[in-house]
Formats: sequence, C-alpha cells, structure tokens
Amino acid sequence: MDIARTIIGASILTLVPGCLALQQAAAQDHAEAPVYFIVENEILDMKSYLENYVPRARDMIKTHGGRYLAAGDATTFAGEPPKSRVAIFVFDNLQQIRAWQESADYKELKAIGDKYANFRNYAVPGVPRQP
Repeated sequence: MDIARTIIGASILTLVPGCLALQQAAAQDHAEAPVYFIVENEILDMKSYLENYVPRARDMIKTHGGRYLAAGDATTFAGEPPKSRVAIFVFDNLQQIRAWQESADYKELKAIGDKYANFRNYAVPGVPRQP
C-alpha cells in the first residue's frame, strides 16, 4: 500500500508541472493579438516638432502601454510615398490606444503638435500567434 501511494504521489508530482506548462502555453496561444499604431505625419516645422512634441509624445505612449518599434523616413516600394515622418508603435489592445487618444494630456499635446505637423494616424490589429 505504501509503495502504491509513493508511485501515485510521484506520478502526480510529475504530471502537475507538465499540465500547468501546457495550460500556460495554450493561454498564450489564445492571448489577444497586439495592435499596431501607425503614424504618418507631414512635418511642417521639424525642429519645433522634435523639440516640443516628440519627447512628450514618446513618454505619453509609454505611460499608456505602448512601445516604439520604428520611427524615421520610410522607403517606398510601390504607390504614393508616406508623409515625412513614419512611426510604428505596438500596444496590447485597442483600448489602450483609445484611452491614450481620449486622455486630457494627449488632447493638450495634440494641440501643440498641430502647430508643427499634419497628423495621419491609424491602428491595425496584429495577427494572432501562429502554432
């Protein structure tokens, strides 16, 4: 009887971590795909844009859960070229972007940015992780 309990106990201790790992992997596979925020801004005054808008925008994006992926001049391969400044950010979900765009801080900063650039910004859903 003690041998049977030992074998059963050892089996459970071996199976539980494996089951937990499988459960965690399955949860990650079904996790919400990220959302990419694309910026195509036509800069009217680059010096003022870089000094008065970009540093505050960068901090605000981080505060709202976003991360910079790319920024700068784009290379066009087909069609019309993008505006003079292109940037790509990634957020966990669209709600984070909406909260950022609807915040009083963003609205204040956008009014400053409008002096130095014409903004064209949009969000694109990411593709869920492939198995």
